[in-house]
Amino acid sequence: MVHQIWAALLYLCGILLNAIYQCPEYSQLTTQGVDGKEFPEPHLGRWYFIAGAAPTKEELVTFDSVDNIVFNMATGSAPMKLQLRATIRMKNGLCVPRKWIYHLTEGSTDLRTEGRPDMKTKLFSSSCPGGIMLKESGQGYQRFLLYNRSPHPPEKCVEEFQSLTSCLDFKAFLRTPRNQEACELSSN
Repeated sequence: MVHQIWAALLYLCGILLNAIYQCPEYSQLTTQGVDGKEFPEPHLGRWYFIAGAAPTKEELVTFDSVDNIVFNMATGSAPMKLQLRATIRMKNGLCVPRKWIYHLTEGSTDLRTEGRPDMKTKLFSSSCPGGIMLKESGQGYQRFLLYNRSPHPPEKCVEEFQSLTSCLDFKAFLRTPRNQEACELSSN
């Protein structure tokens, strides 16, 4: 009888702890807003890469030599396509331009990267003003990335992102230092 009481007490403590220490909520963006323009219009334009999180450091190694990144999202040449251009300022001062084509997934905000069939990108809302989160997954990696309209969002935004991703068991964290000026985005 003592064992049953003890087991029941431990069970109740577990439920209580689980209720108290749940991860903060984040929601995947929808394809339609109240005005019918939830996606992609509000997400077009300039974005700054702020931070990334992943289960392991190896999944963020791509960003180790990066000082800062500026992105521009634009509509593509065909329906259901988005063009992403970026300039990456490396820690050694070099500017590296990049381009991707995203294919929109009918009925969701899932994005597929042209030429990378294994890569999947999901867009999530952020509590940070001017912020958005992406979850990228592919063969052998997954990571959350934080972007903002400002190159220097409030510190609270980065802290909330790190707290959320840590709670989701993404223990590796990387923040771009942004010690150098951002490179200019090319117009083509």
